[in-house]
Amino acid sequence: MIKLTVLYTLPPGADHEEFLKWRTGPHQQGNVQMPGLIKTDFYAILDSREGPAPYHYMTELYFPDQETFENAFYDPAFQAGLKKSLERVANPLFLISREVLTEEVEGN
Repeated sequence: MIKLTVLYTLPPGADHEEFLKWRTGPHQQGNVQMPGLIKTDFYAILDSREGPAPYHYMTELYFPDQETFENAFYDPAFQAGLKKSLERVANPLFLISREVLTEEVEGN
């Protein structure tokens, strides 16, 4: 499995409530239409161990394999939309990872 993790914050003066409406509405609808996407999560980051977190939001997108991810993510139409979406955020960090181990724990 391939996971795309995007960490980001908002530019100074941005309206967080307006951003959340866009992010959980129109932008989310665009995300779920990515070919081959298995699952997507969106988080508001609360804190970090070292104090205030450098990022305020995190998006995760899961794909079955590298080829499916690359076909969806690097598609020119998707990249054009992503470029426009990135105008709403600041300091985005994109991390692409490959699953090595997943263990679901029950009863804890």
